[in-house]
Amino acid sequence: MAALWNDQGVKFPVTVLQLDNCQVTANIKTPRPDHTVYHAVQVASTDRPPKTTTRQMLGHFAKANVPPKRYVKEFPVTADAHVPVGTTLNAAHFVPGQYVDVVAKSIGKGFQGGMKRWGFHGLAASHGVSVSHRSSGSAGNSQDPGRIYPGKKMAGRMGGNQVTVQNLAVVRVDTALNLVYVRGAVPGVDNAPVYIRDAKKVMAVARHNEAKGLNDKILPKGVDDLPFPAGTAELAKTLPPIIESPAYRRSPFTPPE
Repeated sequence: MAALWNDQGVKFPVTVLQLDNCQVTANIKTPRPDHTVYHAVQVASTDRPPKTTTRQMLGHFAKANVPPKRYVKEFPVTADAHVPVGTTLNAAHFVPGQYVDVVAKSIGKGFQGGMKRWGFHGLAASHGVSVSHRSSGSAGNSQDPGRIYPGKKMAGRMGGNQVTVQNLAVVRVDTALNLVYVRGAVPGVDNAPVYIRDAKKVMAVARHNEAKGLNDKILPKGVDDLPFPAGTAELAKTLPPIIESPAYRRSPFTPPE
């Protein structure tokens, strides 16, 4: 994480994410029972040695003409947004000003009690309680129904599961170093893989407005156009090394170019 300042001089936190040699490995078109077609683009990142890769995946990567990768993920797209297999994606695929959802595995905290895991109040800290101050207390069920309902908030493993943080603003893109600056924090430990996608809620509202004829294009505020079909490495060579959101400017401590 780092910090930037907006044009009013207000400091705000950002998380710096890097695209580690992300390449398209497949285009997916699957018919659905309702006679529609599911479209997705499969993207892989982070090169890995062939000796640590299964033979099945070696064949899959060889067919796509890309080196073996450590992480493979598919992203649903529209029918006209398929990207040629083997294309290398750049940070320019993200446009400063747009909103994204970040999905990652949260930090594992091991087996924790009800107070830490769920924020329970705990038992009294003074009279009448003996060595049970942080206990969850009674689970609440007696003869009827005589069991614990599934999903009951109790002690157990905390963290280490998939978490989605929604509606993070992209404030800066570094096309030279393949960096994406998003406002706020993202789940997980340092150097862990994260998945970035278009913000679902923002896109849903934009599609609703478009269906009612309230706007012509589904674009973030302050953004005139998006790279189509994708921000490739070739496109990044035609862009400035640093692109910032219209609502933010560079840190006053960053030397001018």
